Amino acid sequence: MGFLARMAEVPIADLLALLTILFAWVLTGYLSEHPPKSRPSVTVLMESYRHDWMRHFVTRTPRLFDVSLIGSLRQGTTFFASASMIAIGGGAALIGNTATMRELAADLPLDADRIDLALKILLPVAFMANALLKFIWAHRLFGYCAILMAAVPNDPADPEAYPRAEQAAKINGTAAKSYNRGLRAIYFALASLGWLFGPLALVLATLAATGVVLRREFWSQSREIIRIHGGL
Repeated sequence: MGFLARMAEVPIADLLALLTILFAWVLTGYLSEHPPKSRPSVTVLMESYRHDWMRHFVTRTPRLFDVSLIGSLRQGTTFFASASMIAIGGGAALIGNTATMRELAADLPLDADRIDLALKILLPVAFMANALLKFIWAHRLFGYCAILMAAVPNDPADPEAYPRAEQAAKINGTAAKSYNRGLRAIYFALASLGWLFGPLALVLATLAATGVVLRREFWSQSREIIRIHGGL
């Protein structure tokens, strides 16, 4: 049976639950990157710190701290990219092994009668695939940022010093945006596992993931510390 044929057999409740998680994923991403001016998100607040970092970078000697920091950021993207690949491989192997999936459904209280388990496992795999692509791109952008940083003159009197530092800051911010998108995809990949237990479980897991993401972006203690010390 083809994928479209399977989707046509999905009950309305499952379709609504699927639309709910997709809408929540898009909405949290939009709010995080385009928050109200009266309440900037952690993502936006940290953007200003990235520009401050690159401005101070021009006069910092030696630059070993900056080299270490950009290397740490790249290591973080590498770790999550590797973890995403492992998760995708595990999900793909499970989808391709029908017998194992049926045994899993028999041993656990999974909602396997209403819709093929392969479709339910495909959703978290799709989220993890999205996360993988975001982490790979973030890793590459942090590499670009490192090269741009190396091209920044160490003399503030040089007319190219601050323009190049601003370029590095913008690339750094773009990399961070891709990295954050990958993290959000992981949150919703975990939430999408709730679909294995039925559409209601998927909706509840989606609400939980949405609450966690929005709280950390807008109402967390760390955000208040960043905002206060950032003067925003």
